Amino acid sequence: MKEMVRYSEAFKLQVVREIEEGRHGSCNAAREAYRIRGAMTVRKWLMAYGKEHLIRRTIRVETTEERNELKRLKDRVRELESALSDAHLDLRLERAYIDLACEAGGIQDVEGFKKKHVGPLCAMHMKAGRKRSA
Repeated sequence: MKEMVRYSEAFKLQVVREIEEGRHGSCNAAREAYRIRGAMTVRKWLMAYGKEHLIRRTIRVETTEERNELKRLKDRVRELESALSDAHLDLRLERAYIDLACEAGGIQDVEGFKKKHVGPLCAMHMKAGRKRSA
């Protein structure tokens, strides 16, 4: 079980003061200097002592083209994830169908059957123009 560490008010104020004086360039720098485990601990201290202005904030400036590109890429990722999911389902269905067909046909060596027949069956299936729609 994790050990709970409690810091004294004096220690918290010292860390906040040092950040304010510029001894540590950031909350993370102070955290690393004192080996404080919690990623948000020092930030919480700054907020508790009314020193939010010392917390660095990242401001992202982007053009309309960049926003549009990001949206397009996110949509593409969603589309590809959906296609991959469909492909996985198709593969599972095909495997289950082959297993059932082998069982119904009394074929004991399913793996051997797959090696001999599944490749040629897939090729015939594609030539016949019965491609699955994606």
